[in-house]
Amino acid sequence: MVTSSLAQQAIQPAAVEARGAFEAAVREHQAMVYSVAYHFLQDRPAAEELAQEVFLELFRHWHEIQSREHRIFWLRKVASRRCIDHVRRRKLRAHVSLDEVSEPFTWMPATDPLLKRYIEQLLGKLEEMPRLIVILRYQEGLEPAEIAEMLEMPVATVKSHLQRSLALLRRKLSFALPEEKS
Repeated sequence: MVTSSLAQQAIQPAAVEARGAFEAAVREHQAMVYSVAYHFLQDRPAAEELAQEVFLELFRHWHEIQSREHRIFWLRKVASRRCIDHVRRRKLRAHVSLDEVSEPFTWMPATDPLLKRYIEQLLGKLEEMPRLIVILRYQEGLEPAEIAEMLEMPVATVKSHLQRSLALLRRKLSFALPEEKS
């Protein structure tokens, strides 16, 4: 009995220290994980739930995380994959091609919340992987090489997705912009 008590006393401080480190990591990274989920799903409750799932997964794999940079990479990767899984599972997005979305009929200034919502809708019509890549690039500020490593795909594929997605979004938005008069 004495040896198990001594072992328990030795384990307890390490467990308390690990718990404190995990709680600090959650506080530090919760905004980033929620941001990826929210910008992908466009649904606050679903993004909150997904973020909780990601941190639960982090807790399960805490002993595998080697550094702060590894933790950030791991969280973004898991959050990205969970976003795609969530959409595929629940079929949240409509099966409408971006080419089929109707065009706006009047000019809306950039500060107009309707234009912002329209851009979010256009982004939401992209396929899962291109949408995730655009969000990781422009919302999270990741470089194409970082995205490629995270999503385990060639950098050229990431750049191709970005180029095609942005061209399609520009084409759709060109109808919303006023024509310049020379």
